Amino acid sequence: MKLHIYQHCPFCNRARMIFGFKNQPVELSVIMEGDVETPTRMVGKKVVPILEKDDGTYMPESMDIVHYVDGLQGDRVAAEPADQAIVEWSKQASGAIYKLAIPRFTRADFAELATPEARAAYTQREIAAFGNLEQLQAQSEAFIAEAVEKLTEIEPYLQNFSKVSTTEFILFPVLNSLSIVKDFPFSPACLAYLQKVSALSKVPLFIEKAL
Repeated sequence: MKLHIYQHCPFCNRARMIFGFKNQPVELSVIMEGDVETPTRMVGKKVVPILEKDDGTYMPESMDIVHYVDGLQGDRVAAEPADQAIVEWSKQASGAIYKLAIPRFTRADFAELATPEARAAYTQREIAAFGNLEQLQAQSEAFIAEAVEKLTEIEPYLQNFSKVSTTEFILFPVLNSLSIVKDFPFSPACLAYLQKVSALSKVPLFIEKAL
């Protein structure tokens, strides 16, 4: 199978995770930012991720991909619903987290931004969604403080994490987005969680690309 992605995209990372957890081989194919034609040809609109199945058909939507791959072999990883408290936390915390991550994503070294045209297309898309990215970058200190405070609310979950469940598909991509922030002050439990889930899912952290 082939998974069409952006490297920076949390939803794409969600879809990638199931292949690592299940030790299911997959070919990763990066769609360039600004490329409307390729995903539209596959699924009728500009979205990622897109799973290209063995039979040549296509499937969008990250959790649909997770559940499809999860059901192909072995015990299911995502059989039970995600922890609703973590789902709600992820929604509430994502504001500060993405205001930190997005300005850095637009400047970082990702394959989908390998041309000036692709980087410009992505930057303009995020400006339309988030406003002035330079101003957001300038407010990093305040957003870091807000994110750190929010992270204390899930410290018990992080400290007690022992087994992968559906919750990781919600939480890990959000937390991983923070790793694009250079020297972000993760707690020991949060960093350990990120490193463990990254190793199990084979989805890399952004620490080496951090800005």
